[in-house]
Amino acid sequence: MIADDVIERVRQAADVVQIIGEYVPLKRSGGSYRGPCPFHQGTKPNFSVTPDKGTYHCFVCHESGDVFTFVRKRLGLDWVGAVKLIGERVGIEVVDQPTRAHAPDPNEKNWEVLATAAEWFRTQLAEENVGRDARQYLEGRGLDAAACARFGIGFAPRDAQALRRYLNSLGFDEARQLDAGLLGRKEPSAEPRMRFLGRIMFPIIDEQGHHVAFGGRAMGDAIPKYLNSPESAVFQKRRTLYGLHAAKQAMRRAGRAIVVEGYLDAIRLSLAGVEEVVAPLGTALTEEQSALLVRYANEVFLLYDSDEAGQKATFRSGLELLRHSAAVRVVSLPKGEDPDTFVRAQGRVGLEAQLTDAIDLLDRQIQLMERRGLFADLRHRRRAIDKLLPTVRAARDPLTRELYLARIADVAHLDKSTIASEADEPPATVRGGLRRLAEEPPLGPPPSDEPPLDHPDAPAPPAPYVKRAWTGRRGKPAAPEWQATAVPPRPRRDETVERAVLRAMLADRDLVERVAERHAPSDFRDPNYGAIFAALLDARHDDPLDVVAETLDDTPLRVLREMTEAVDVLPLEAADVTMSLARLDARPIEARIDEIISAMRVGGPEEQNTLMRERLELEVELRRLLPIRSPRGKPKG
Repeated sequence: MIADDVIERVRQAADVVQIIGEYVPLKRSGGSYRGPCPFHQGTKPNFSVTPDKGTYHCFVCHESGDVFTFVRKRLGLDWVGAVKLIGERVGIEVVDQPTRAHAPDPNEKNWEVLATAAEWFRTQLAEENVGRDARQYLEGRGLDAAACARFGIGFAPRDAQALRRYLNSLGFDEARQLDAGLLGRKEPSAEPRMRFLGRIMFPIIDEQGHHVAFGGRAMGDAIPKYLNSPESAVFQKRRTLYGLHAAKQAMRRAGRAIVVEGYLDAIRLSLAGVEEVVAPLGTALTEEQSALLVRYANEVFLLYDSDEAGQKATFRSGLELLRHSAAVRVVSLPKGEDPDTFVRAQGRVGLEAQLTDAIDLLDRQIQLMERRGLFADLRHRRRAIDKLLPTVRAARDPLTRELYLARIADVAHLDKSTIASEADEPPATVRGGLRRLAEEPPLGPPPSDEPPLDHPDAPAPPAPYVKRAWTGRRGKPAAPEWQATAVPPRPRRDETVERAVLRAMLADRDLVERVAERHAPSDFRDPNYGAIFAALLDARHDDPLDVVAETLDDTPLRVLREMTEAVDVLPLEAADVTMSLARLDARPIEARIDEIISAMRVGGPEEQNTLMRERLELEVELRRLLPIRSPRGKPKG
């Protein structure tokens, strides 16, 4: 017997047109493909394959079915053989276990306890006193009881042991609750406690309809605003899309998918009648989420918030989708709007108008650049082309790539072959798995010599920062001696670089492992920054900062609090994460050049020649890392 979820995975991954097309010559006809029927040896195109439904049908002999039926009848296989054959084609291992036909799925224990917890959260939301504040919050967001019931929304009370007691009473032991991510421990010997406290609870359901995790939203200013379940045997955040189980059939019918940032955005669109909507469990789509999405729809609309963070997520997601041959459209909402507020005000009619006006990913990038005047002169035009080339490189579809090359050549007034030659060269800044940083799209405040996006004469806005607070180490009251000063002293150059990288990791925890691929905590010359980096590495990805802070000694704890509460005075170049990482990479090279300069003063002619050759090689490497820099040993000014 083959598990149902394995059969469904094979079915979803199989390209019915490609598989049937190996036995039947098919030609596209509208939304389907036609060819001669192989079952009655027909010669006319009466045999139809519909990819959106994953089915075939002959209008003469009336043979019909799905991809498994076709393979069984065409090749004379039994059911198990057909599933195994198609599984091999799509790279999914299919195991037949006839002796364990009635054995439960090993993931069943997690699915069951999570579904039980979801029901309990829903009852807590309905409780007269317990869920009063949560109901008022949801009503303020336009979600009534019927909407909450439809999407399984619940509430986690502040009693840290309430869920544990309830599940224990039903026979779910603590080990099972810990495995499912419902309970957590700050230390191995500590008492297990509920992971979600005082949060609106959104159940996260996988592609097959199993409860696999939760997303908890804070109602006030708690950090983080959203807290997801930890990864487990049934939940991997990078492989999961919120709402996909309900949206997948709508995507097939509509021929499109809409990606929004958050749970409430997805719920709002569904309530308005636009059901082909999903949300990543983070900001931007991952490689796995993109591959999952294009199974159901090749045209993807990115409907993110209109702020700077939403724009960055739009382009990161767009590049990933292009790598999976999707047609990517960008929806631009009015300034200050997000999908939730816009649809509440404008309804489905307003949303459909925005979708109609959506433009291609590359066109949106060019549009933003033109507003900033990046094609006005040669210097800025060169920079603009460099920022557009990652989009060309990401385009897996050959026709899309050709269209992109032609579009860039047109706007830059260059020959298409020149742009193509440049696009074929690998980007020089891509190192150590940091593709996402190196290929970051052209967003954010423009340099001081360029006009901002919307107000050419207005000064660029200051860099945003997030204010976070906690009581103190291990829950103790904050000591007066580490109160943050209003304006911290300007750090030295080395500290500035390390500080910029560390602040980026605090703002985007996805960067922690990526920075660790290139640098260890011991590489940070400031021991406090190194200690904070080490604490971030040891923490879970979704641990809030107060959990990270509990592992720090007093001095790095004071530094961490100052970094998250005070306004930093940073030079412009240190605010760029990619450049700051490059400066960290450059430090050992610069140190070696200093050693060479000292050795050349006392060495003989032959040794000097050898050292000079090494120095020249190192200077080339430095120029690659830091294109704009003073020669080593000859500082500017």
